[in-house]
Amino acid sequence: MREVRLRFCKQGRLKYISHLDINRAMARAFSRAEIPLWYTEGFNPHPYMSFSLPLSLGVESLCESVDIRLIEEMPNDEIKKRMNAVLPENLKIIDVYDDFRDCNEIVYSDYVFKFAFSDNDCAFAKIKSVLDSEQILALKKGKKGKKRIFKETDIKTFIEKYNISIRDDLIILNIRLFAGPEKNLNPSLLFDTIIRLIDMDFEWKSISRISLLDKNYKEFR
Repeated sequence: MREVRLRFCKQGRLKYISHLDINRAMARAFSRAEIPLWYTEGFNPHPYMSFSLPLSLGVESLCESVDIRLIEEMPNDEIKKRMNAVLPENLKIIDVYDDFRDCNEIVYSDYVFKFAFSDNDCAFAKIKSVLDSEQILALKKGKKGKKRIFKETDIKTFIEKYNISIRDDLIILNIRLFAGPEKNLNPSLLFDTIIRLIDMDFEWKSISRISLLDKNYKEFR
């Protein structure tokens, strides 16, 4: 039995399907591609698949990965070729490899936010002021007994670094967030918080995860 990792991208309209849907799509693709997967044992066997880090709904990514176990030998190039022949548009295998790291080593994630405003210069100044402030208070959903409430949470410490610019009539925010098992920030929560605090109408373009990093800022693979 051999364990391999498939690195894939999720873009375009597929950003609107959930992590569970991606799981199902991959399982069906492995079956159609006739990849010899190892199945779990027990009453309800299912193909072994382990994803690195679930992706928020509405977020694109260039650095997703899923680990599988093979019960028969098949070259990595053949796995990639077969999978890309059956996967839907905007869900493609970038690489297949054997030597990979444990997902617990993920600490940071790099994102690119793109959005536009009627007055980008004003929005730029307001967004920068929010990100430079000592506290960034987000409203997170919680429960008090059976009642759902919103609780203020400071997310400033979940931001490692950022760079903001205006290019081609868009505000581009490159930002590094904590993304490990113990400390992580949902990019959608950050986006919603920024928009709430600057209080400006906007045209949302995209949020993309472009890389995962370890504690030493080296690319996770």
